[in-house]
Amino acid sequence: MFDIEMKSVTTGSIPAHGHERIAWPVDPLPPEEWTAWCAADAERLDVEAIEAWLAGSWCADALDADCERGLHADFEGDGGSPPTDPDPPPGGRDGLSGGLDQSEVALWRHVLAEAVLPHEEAALVGLLRELEDLRSAAAAVQARVAVAFDAARRQGEADRGVAPSKRGKGIGGEVALARRESPFRGGRLLGLAKALVHELPHTLRALAAGTLNEWRATIVARETACLGVEDRLAADAWLAEHLVAHPTLGDRRLAADIQRKVIELDQAAVVRRRAKAAGGRRVSTRPLPDGMVQFTAILPLVQGIALLAALKQAADAHRAAGGDPEGGEQRSHGAVMADTLFERVTGRPAEDPADVTVNVVITDEALLSESEEPAHVDGYGPISAAWARRLIADTVDSSQLIALRRLFRGPGRMIRMETASRRFTGGLRDLIALRDQQCRTPWCDAPIRHTDHVRGHAEGGSSSYRNGQGLCEACNYAKQATGWRATAKQDPTRGHVVTVTTPTGHSYESTQPAGPA
Repeated sequence: MFDIEMKSVTTGSIPAHGHERIAWPVDPLPPEEWTAWCAADAERLDVEAIEAWLAGSWCADALDADCERGLHADFEGDGGSPPTDPDPPPGGRDGLSGGLDQSEVALWRHVLAEAVLPHEEAALVGLLRELEDLRSAAAAVQARVAVAFDAARRQGEADRGVAPSKRGKGIGGEVALARRESPFRGGRLLGLAKALVHELPHTLRALAAGTLNEWRATIVARETACLGVEDRLAADAWLAEHLVAHPTLGDRRLAADIQRKVIELDQAAVVRRRAKAAGGRRVSTRPLPDGMVQFTAILPLVQGIALLAALKQAADAHRAAGGDPEGGEQRSHGAVMADTLFERVTGRPAEDPADVTVNVVITDEALLSESEEPAHVDGYGPISAAWARRLIADTVDSSQLIALRRLFRGPGRMIRMETASRRFTGGLRDLIALRDQQCRTPWCDAPIRHTDHVRGHAEGGSSSYRNGQGLCEACNYAKQATGWRATAKQDPTRGHVVTVTTPTGHSYESTQPAGPA
């Protein structure tokens, strides 16, 4: 591995088998030379050293310091930043400064990508295990990096006199972009990182050692979230011993075991959590392949069981009555339950669709069967031209009140539109939503809730097709944080392109989805 004492990446070495060390190139190499260098030395590399590099002694020492600082963290103060430590660990408060460099990580990533694999089955399985442990160790370091970034940003804002209520705005979004995740997921990851560093030190150690993966660490954090700090630390210490005795727990058993311990520690907290959860009941849909959608209802336990029992009872009664007529489609038990759900909610037979509005974007050539370019259904996604034509034909012939909006385009992209109004309204708003299809923030697939300016209206940005973008509610609010910038351009090959720049200077591009828009 790299020498721990290294302060730069201009020199260094990687451990090989038999206490041998392999020097890595001093200067950056072009891709083809990297490939040759990695292929020549890959069989000599010590794979276990990769894990040790991330979870070795330097990591353990800093981890202990981080966890000690987090034992009494006050999450009600300025949003969860750790208290001041009178004796910070060597290398900085985060235990990482001077000890880990982005370039080192990039080099190891390249070494792994170009490594020559062994041929023996046992060696391959062993390599899989070590790489899985490496992923967990990297996730532990990511958690600590996220907390260090959060603390540094909040401290910098405090030094600049930013009000406590405004500190830390947009940090979750920056974490999300750096990890190629949605802003919602980024906020969850930041919350998980804070919990691991400040209140779940044993779980963080287990993650760094590969005993737990990131998802199982998330389960631990999720199931203990209702506890106070002291009880959560107690549950974390109990889990460390529990994992020694039961190292092969699956997701469900891990969650169940922790739930039992949480109830033992604070039953009242569990009752309060369940009462609060009932307020989050909701329904949602998710597109599935082949023209299907998944309809999901989040309900209290009793209501959910009652709903399922009623649908099963209706399907059983249908079967007892003789089932579907002869010669017709013979529905499965599950299909009858699904049809019953639709009929009882809408008040219409399953074969008789309800009144809906469907936005279909299709080229004139595809509509007239001169092209098979896929169409796009708003809220669902791409569909074949043949299916779109059939959908339109069925609508024309149907007696149902189905408003089918067909938006045509000729060669190129949709026509540019602009309004003098500050807000996006009417057809312009609809066109932007149909062009973007989902939130335009990179890696965010959330539905569009707001149509907003790329360059702010207060900065002179126009309310135009080019300067407009569809965003989910969370992303629209996140981009209002200090230091965020965005620009838009029309690329001849990629269409509408939005470039987002974060306060750290990192930039991310968002291109409009493929399709006839």
